[in-house]
Amino acid sequence: MAKAKEIDVRHYDVIVAPHITEKATLLSENNAVVFKVANDATKPQIKAAVEALFDVKVTGVNTIVQKGKTKRWKGAPYKRTDVKKAIVTLAEGQSIDVTEGVRG
Repeated sequence: MAKAKEIDVRHYDVIVAPHITEKATLLSENNAVVFKVANDATKPQIKAAVEALFDVKVTGVNTIVQKGKTKRWKGAPYKRTDVKKAIVTLAEGQSIDVTEGVRG
């Protein structure tokens, strides 16, 4: 009996959440998906995590660090946290449905 492929638990720490916006939806027409990722995640880690969790072939990963804005609440200033986003380009014919979640 073949042993099922184990998913490394660290992959769940790399991919935080899908980033669902109007721009991210437009990118899906070009075989790209946008994820919020851990601030210390590297491109090879992001690629390995997406390939393992969603069982797809990744051709490229671009990352963006969105700096947190300075806001005010009751007159006191505070800073929102920085967010790292990854634009993951998939191989031709591959797709990820971000609404269904991660496979079991």
